Amino acid sequence: AAAFERRVLRSGAEHHYLRVRLELPDGGARPNAAQFKQLVVTALRELHGEVGAALPVDVLIYEEKTLSAILRVISSGLVKLWSALTLLGFYQNRRCAFRVLQTSPFLLALSGNSRELVLD
Repeated sequence: AAAFERRVLRSGAEHHYLRVRLELPDGGARPNAAQFKQLVVTALRELHGEVGAALPVDVLIYEEKTLSAILRVISSGLVKLWSALTLLGFYQNRRCAFRVLQTSPFLLALSGNSRELVLD
């Protein structure tokens, strides 16, 4: 009888990177970089409490025009961050939604999107 062996491979990367976009359907004031970071921390606090809010998350790039950002988080906190952003529903008493567009353990992988690639 053939023996079955299950192997689970984990990424050895220290950090994960997420490209996210904040959607504010009713328009209004747009958050600046500091307010955006505070919104991320608030999302973590609401879902995971003070322990979640202490998760080290860095906003590497923030574009106020498009409300998109690249976030860096330690790999062990990826699921906590992703779930907190997904479940956040309000910003300044207005409906909002975070969309996680891409995620990768490599920052370079977020530099382009193969789905938007135009071949000549």
